[in-house]
Amino acid sequence: MAFAITQTCCTDATCVSVCPVNCIHPTPDEPGFGTTDLLYIDPDTCIDCGACADACPVDAIFPAGDLTGPLRAYEEINAEYYAGRDVLADVSVAPNFHRWSPPSFGRVLPSDFAPLDVAVVGTGPAGMYAVEDLLLHTNARVTLIDRLPVAGGLIRYGVAPDHPSTKKIGETFARFHDHPRLRLRLGAPAGPGLADRHDAVIYAVGATEARRLGVPGEDLPGSLPAATVVGWYNGHPDVEPDAVDLSAERVVVVGTGNVALDIARILTAEPDALAATSIAPEALARLRSAKVREVVVLARRGPEAAAYTRPELLALAARGGLVVDAHDPRVAAAIEGDSPGGKAAWLREVPREKVDWSTPPPEGRRIVLRFHSAPVAFGGDTEVRAVVTSGPEGEVEIPAGRVVRAAGFRGVAVPGLPFDEQAGIVPNEAGRVTGRPGVYVAGWIKRGPSGGIGANKACARETVGTLLEDAVSGRLPARRKGNGARRLLGRA
Repeated sequence: MAFAITQTCCTDATCVSVCPVNCIHPTPDEPGFGTTDLLYIDPDTCIDCGACADACPVDAIFPAGDLTGPLRAYEEINAEYYAGRDVLADVSVAPNFHRWSPPSFGRVLPSDFAPLDVAVVGTGPAGMYAVEDLLLHTNARVTLIDRLPVAGGLIRYGVAPDHPSTKKIGETFARFHDHPRLRLRLGAPAGPGLADRHDAVIYAVGATEARRLGVPGEDLPGSLPAATVVGWYNGHPDVEPDAVDLSAERVVVVGTGNVALDIARILTAEPDALAATSIAPEALARLRSAKVREVVVLARRGPEAAAYTRPELLALAARGGLVVDAHDPRVAAAIEGDSPGGKAAWLREVPREKVDWSTPPPEGRRIVLRFHSAPVAFGGDTEVRAVVTSGPEGEVEIPAGRVVRAAGFRGVAVPGLPFDEQAGIVPNEAGRVTGRPGVYVAGWIKRGPSGGIGANKACARETVGTLLEDAVSGRLPARRKGNGARRLLGRA
């Protein structure tokens, strides 16, 4: 019985490294890695050893024959990836048993190189993958810093509370907190003199600012950035427990990424189903008394261009209460005309109906996906009362008491570092900050808000590799007496 990778895949490729027969693709050195929704197991090559399932940090891998309910679809999804072998035309998918070889510690610094003191700012995935690489593959001493009193970053405060398997990767990261060469400093903002006290500094501070829509009424009360809502239900210390008012029957979420679906799902969930999750108690209490009955997920483009991943949509559709607004014939044409496995085709099993916005939401709770509908204004005098959209019907007003802007994120300038305002990143070359020797970046502040949790592993590894290259070649600045850079360069 072959194994299959399911919804919560983090794509960090831990499973690839333990597979004895090279049956998990795409691998980090293959086309498509970092862009697929998940990794896939070839059912014809899998030997049912279970090594991948044992190694998976998020419990995403199961015997395909044991899958039930919504997860049953993943047996076909895994096989579907290999159905057209042309997608792997230049890749061998034949068994490729890993050969034994002498032990290698390729990233350990030379024996005459004193341990580097490296500061890592940020305890989210990018920061923790950098910490993991430094502690497991070098002799560096690491100071791990986070301005928040609880470690975890995106894992703790960005992953929806009803995705406990995804949050499990936080346990993998947390085991490094007690490492003898790591000093953990929580609730301690990185000060301006950090670079003076360490041989190198890696900033992994993410992208926390919401992208603006640039429409009138965007700043009206009742219009919230997605980060506020996500932080609210996850108990982020920067977000007040009463930051999200749920007194409106209809909420519009602008954007079709996974964050938009997370918000729509949480706002329409049965509160009792969330009680056993990590949701903030204050948020759960508010959801119990919420009046929200309908969440409209608004997309500028068609279903073929939606940003959400297939696993997130499948999970939402399996829960029920999901509807596609059939106001535009292009939507049905895209769904029915798409090739099997295409993004629009994922919606074939979702009911379609033409929604009448002049009437209140129906009884119960539901989510409406409305495509080809760009927001052009938020209506209201003292607070949001409606969203005006532009589409094939001209301008349409959708009454709504709350709007959540989930159109993406951008980085925020780090004090003392250069910043590209247009791209929202710190300018860098392979993680090396432009014009700042000894200072590096990893994660979204390095490359922009793209890729899921696992994409940060390769990103952090590249940054650490650049740092070590600079250390060995003597490009790290000599900051303090006795540090590793000075010893390597022969300067006391």
